[in-house]
Amino acid sequence: MARRPQWIDAREATRLLGVSRATLYAYVSRGYLRSEPVPGKTRERRYAREDVERLRSRAEERRNPEKAAEHALRWGVPVLESSITLIADGQLYYRGHDVVELVHTRSLEEVAALVWTGSFEADIFDTPLHVVGGGAAHDLPFISRAQSVLPIVAARDPLSFDLRPKAVAQSGWRILNLLTSVAAESQTLEATIEETLARRWAPKQKRAADLIRAALIVCADHELNVSAFTARCVASAGSNPYSVVVAGLAALEGTKHGGATARVEALFDELRRARDLRRALAERLRRGDPIEGFGHPLYPEGDPRARLLFDLLPKSKELTFARSLANAASTVLGEEPTVDFALVAFARALGLPHGSALTLFAIGRTIGWIAHAIEQYEQNVMIRPRARYVGPR
Repeated sequence: MARRPQWIDAREATRLLGVSRATLYAYVSRGYLRSEPVPGKTRERRYAREDVERLRSRAEERRNPEKAAEHALRWGVPVLESSITLIADGQLYYRGHDVVELVHTRSLEEVAALVWTGSFEADIFDTPLHVVGGGAAHDLPFISRAQSVLPIVAARDPLSFDLRPKAVAQSGWRILNLLTSVAAESQTLEATIEETLARRWAPKQKRAADLIRAALIVCADHELNVSAFTARCVASAGSNPYSVVVAGLAALEGTKHGGATARVEALFDELRRARDLRRALAERLRRGDPIEGFGHPLYPEGDPRARLLFDLLPKSKELTFARSLANAASTVLGEEPTVDFALVAFARALGLPHGSALTLFAIGRTIGWIAHAIEQYEQNVMIRPRARYVGPR
């Protein structure tokens, strides 16, 4: 079970932060700080102590640059301020909204609007869309095809260099639909992105569109991972949103990021014939072979995105096998499935094409890359860390 947050009242929160109540409320509205009604007192709210302490620590680091520089690297990536995503207490939040709740109550368009603008209702979707058909490159992986198409479309899109927030969000919507067209290899778009993919990938699955929508939302953002940081670096140089997504795709495809889904697929194929999954996994460990798709440093109690996807899937032989494999790995490794494992299980359970786990990951994560680009454009500062020279080795 995830550890529940400890709560403090408004007086204590403002004292620790040294801010007014109005500023405290602004922190909540921007997604920096979680709050909830005080039981039995509908007009009073309480605030997550962990979030307050984090904000307090950031304020101290801004007052002491040397301290900030000393702690600039955590788990291999620089720490940048962002209002998009919070990972805390084993849960994932977009702009302060629990992703589980968003999956059950919101459309993909609403989630994109929230992540890009901070509001579910945004006037950004009335924009001309780009589509492509199949072609000579249809046998290439999705990311290769997407990276080939994006620069061409960008060169023909007169709005691609308008870097104001609303314009970037509109570019993001055009890019999302373009990637959907590439994935579906079709010039025909349905009413929603998930319906376009479902029609192409799983026309006989009644719930396919709704499940695909859920997977895309789950993948929309995950704080400052390597592809998001890559996207921000490219955006900080003033490159257009299409180039930001090309860069994000390059990072995502890496085997230590979204490309891990390919090894998870191979694991599924190899172990499907195993009579004893625990023994088969133990044998892999004995040989020194990796077991992909388990254990996430940010979720010691288990990846909530994986749990959500598993809970949504209808019963099937593929799902039964995936759960059996996850249970065996949990026993052998002491670790729970990550979203990479769950996406492969998701694609297998719905009978989606080979490689579609990474495709879903990429299309969903594009929402986050665009959001990070919007933040970075507004900051108008180029990301340029310094290197600490250690001499020849």
